[in-house]
Amino acid sequence: MHRLADFSREGLLLLLAAFILCASSPASAQSILRTAAQEASEPKFIAKQEGGKTSVGGFCVDVLRAIEAIEPGLKFVGDQNWLPLARVYGGPDDVVCGLLYTKERALKYDYISPALFTVNYLLVVRADDDVKVNDWDDIRKLGNDGIILSMHNFAISDILRGMGGLQVDSTAVSSKSNLNKLLANRGRFYCHRSPGIVTEIRKAGLEGKVKLLPKVMLKEQFYMLVSKTVAADDAKKLRAALVQLDNQGVLAKLFEKYQD
Repeated sequence: MHRLADFSREGLLLLLAAFILCASSPASAQSILRTAAQEASEPKFIAKQEGGKTSVGGFCVDVLRAIEAIEPGLKFVGDQNWLPLARVYGGPDDVVCGLLYTKERALKYDYISPALFTVNYLLVVRADDDVKVNDWDDIRKLGNDGIILSMHNFAISDILRGMGGLQVDSTAVSSKSNLNKLLANRGRFYCHRSPGIVTEIRKAGLEGKVKLLPKVMLKEQFYMLVSKTVAADDAKKLRAALVQLDNQGVLAKLFEKYQD
């Protein structure tokens, strides 16, 4: 008590002012939200080479930076670290950018509206395959000759199985593997989203050996996911920033930038 009494009124005011200044600084008010770059997910995350340095870019990185510009109180970390999908949403991340809805994921994450983007799901076949597909029944009728290749742990695989009557092989972990399986006659179709599939074919060096069927088989929306452990105020800020980006047409413009 004696030491406290020794402080002058001016000294106490200076200490109080310093405390308030520190408490109100941007660094202390900023919330850190963990995320990761999902492997094999172009155009959401794309490996870039600039000036001899490797970095991660893509639609999701652009969106995260746009959110930070609108809401300085949020800071995303980890978007320069690659992880497979299973570890992205199975790990400790606070935010996951661009996933389809599944009941399993909804147990751990809240889906933030509006949707980030909508994709078309197309079918890839061998270049010499003259198969005609108008709907899923055309594939069901093919029986064992209508195996659909898909990606391991991708929600589209569960969606296809849920339709009933379709034979789905989702053991591959990359588009390149599925495209090579297609060429080896270990499947008749490869189902993947656009934008994305044209880039995957080009990266695999298989242009001219496979082709896309013209029919759009599915349209699905992708969302930003926020862990249920994230503070309610931070989730609210994130949602408000996404609404603003959507209303201003920024989400649509960013997505258009990455069309195949």
